[in-house]
Amino acid sequence: QVQLVESGGGLVQAGGSLRLSCAASGRTFSYAMGWFRQAPGKEREFVAAIRWSGGIAYYSDSVKGRFTISRDNAKNTVSLQMNSLNSEDTAMYYCAAGPSVRVTIVRDRTLYSYWGQGTQVTVSS
Repeated sequence: QVQLVESGGGLVQAGGSLRLSCAASGRTFSYAMGWFRQAPGKEREFVAAIRWSGGIAYYSDSVKGRFTISRDNAKNTVSLQMNSLNSEDTAMYYCAAGPSVRVTIVRDRTLYSYWGQGTQVTVSS
């Protein structure tokens, strides 16, 4: 069993930065870790993901160049550095984890086995 706890959300002005963290308990060795977000009235969408090796990261087109995902396997954490935030980034952000052999398509949220409770990010214009 894996438990995920997100932190770092909050209110920020447009153009500002936030850093989200996800602390994982349980065995996440060889897991793919991802961040998804969901705005009110919209479906949950892929933001970024990183594989166990830590060397391969994936981003949605909307955040590429502004967000950076990283993981610390020794500490069992994954982070999302978000820069140049705008109002369209306002959403609840969720951390997700799943065995790499299962998460063959990192953008597909249905392949992730575990989810955190989410942390709210609000960007004011």
